[in-house]
Amino acid sequence: MGTEAGARPDLPGAVSRRTVWCLGLSQLVCWGITFYMIALFGELIAADMGWSRSAVFGGFSAALVVMGATSPLIGRLIDERGGRPVMVAGSCLSALGCVVIASAHDLAVYYAGWLCLGLAMRMCLYEAAFAALARIAGPAAKRPISQITLLGGLASTAFWPIGHALAEAFGWRGALLCYAVIALMTIPLHLAIQPDRFAHPPAPKTADGQPVAVPGRFLAGLLYVTSVTLVNFLASGMSAHMIGLLGGLGLAAGAAVWISTLRGIGQSSARLCDVLFGGRLHPTALNLIATGALPICFVAGLFGGLVPAAIAFAFLYGAGNGLLTITRGTLPLVLFDPRTYGALVGRLLVPSFFLSAAAPLVYAVVIERFGDAAALAMSLGIALVIVAAGIVLYARFGRGPSSAP
Repeated sequence: MGTEAGARPDLPGAVSRRTVWCLGLSQLVCWGITFYMIALFGELIAADMGWSRSAVFGGFSAALVVMGATSPLIGRLIDERGGRPVMVAGSCLSALGCVVIASAHDLAVYYAGWLCLGLAMRMCLYEAAFAALARIAGPAAKRPISQITLLGGLASTAFWPIGHALAEAFGWRGALLCYAVIALMTIPLHLAIQPDRFAHPPAPKTADGQPVAVPGRFLAGLLYVTSVTLVNFLASGMSAHMIGLLGGLGLAAGAAVWISTLRGIGQSSARLCDVLFGGRLHPTALNLIATGALPICFVAGLFGGLVPAAIAFAFLYGAGNGLLTITRGTLPLVLFDPRTYGALVGRLLVPSFFLSAAAPLVYAVVIERFGDAAALAMSLGIALVIVAAGIVLYARFGRGPSSAP
């Protein structure tokens, strides 16, 4: 990973190798100790405290709500002050949230810890990192955004075994205290972020000094919000229920688990292909390719009792979702004014955080009342809407190869 092809780190708009590596490593760690933490420790906490599973996992949903509520503010802060101070604060809040949850003996304290982690996640996960890179590189941030997702995509692969080993040695409370220490170790990574700000040309104005309206901006915003919100809804639902869905369709428990891990392999493989070969591909074209994988994977999932179909489901879903994570960060570079990337995208992402918080419950209700196949059919319908949005985005806003170097 490094700077844009042909760019030098001492030139305005270039992202240094140090910044890319540090942000990539911080994403690996921050996702692992916050977002993916509940999947590992949730059952342990419920069993130890005697709380219901819904009460324990409800803390994570509350964190997603906080992410949505604070998203516009955090985006605006990154635009104004840069990613360094905001993401350093996120590291500190991640450590504090882990400590609070580790010390919780009642639900009020437990939920307070998750509210803290919700704010921390919005300040140091992909959305913050993408905005920081856009502030540094402007329209040329596409490649660095792709690069940092390579390491971030390995967060669960790395931290589920680490967290399991820590819990075996010290219990879930001790493991969370170790996570707090690890969170503090990301402070130097965030301090390494360049303070540079891309020198955008002056915004065009009308004769009376008003900003020139950007044609199609409302349509672009509507399509972006629709796509990102539905993609994140599917991601949240699949994260919570993919293993159960495959088991419910007839796979043995062990097979369902190992096949589900192919999601991560598909995700990382697709992102690597984008980094190696997608440099000249316009973000709307990459988005269309990525959305096309989703309906295919859910059709395969309907035959998930068969091992080859289950493998195709998990791998293709991971590939499509992995690329859509990238386009969530790169589409705004070509759809909107990069000068206000953080603030605008922060507002547009609000619905996705709120709907993601509800997704695990929605899937649970559908599975309980109508069965696993119905949940996959619902997912297929949502995927087709995402594809439709991708087609319109490409037809209306695709302009051939990206203008980014």
